[in-house]
Amino acid sequence: MRAILSDPRASFADVFTDIKTDRLLLRPPAEADRRAMVDIHTDPRTNRFNPAPPDVPAASAMFSDWLAHWAEHGFGYPVVTELGNPEVIGMCGVRRREFHGEKVLNLGYRFRPSAWGKGYAVEAGLAVLEWCARELPSVPVLASVSVDNKPSVRVAERLGFTEYTEEMYDGAMSRHYRR
Repeated sequence: MRAILSDPRASFADVFTDIKTDRLLLRPPAEADRRAMVDIHTDPRTNRFNPAPPDVPAASAMFSDWLAHWAEHGFGYPVVTELGNPEVIGMCGVRRREFHGEKVLNLGYRFRPSAWGKGYAVEAGLAVLEWCARELPSVPVLASVSVDNKPSVRVAERLGFTEYTEEMYDGAMSRHYRR
């Protein structure tokens, strides 16, 4: 299956399939998810640690980039719903990126405030990391977190990440975790 990742004709269905946890469904994003993702990524509460939060056009462009990543690589940031409920409550997944000259997978997660405090980021993150270990075992996974974002720092640590380096990233002092 790993050979498919370099085949531009491969669809994401060839690489990533839905992931179900005890409470969540992680599935590839669709155009119909754009509004929910833009709402989540422009909500001031989800950006309280972001020095340059995206506006609606920027969040929409981010979502377009995510769809393009899926089309090119067969995986990316899946949308997350509660099992049996189609409402998108967040996203959690990995995308390819380069960090200090090394090809890595960037773990990203963001949830609606109504989903906070339920352990969803850890549950979804563990499922994604299991997928990475199975499908892309030789590629390191990084999580970059603002040092001021204590809830996200706790998530990264609960996911088994260890501190790798600390530096400015996207306008904020960030801790980069590696697994």
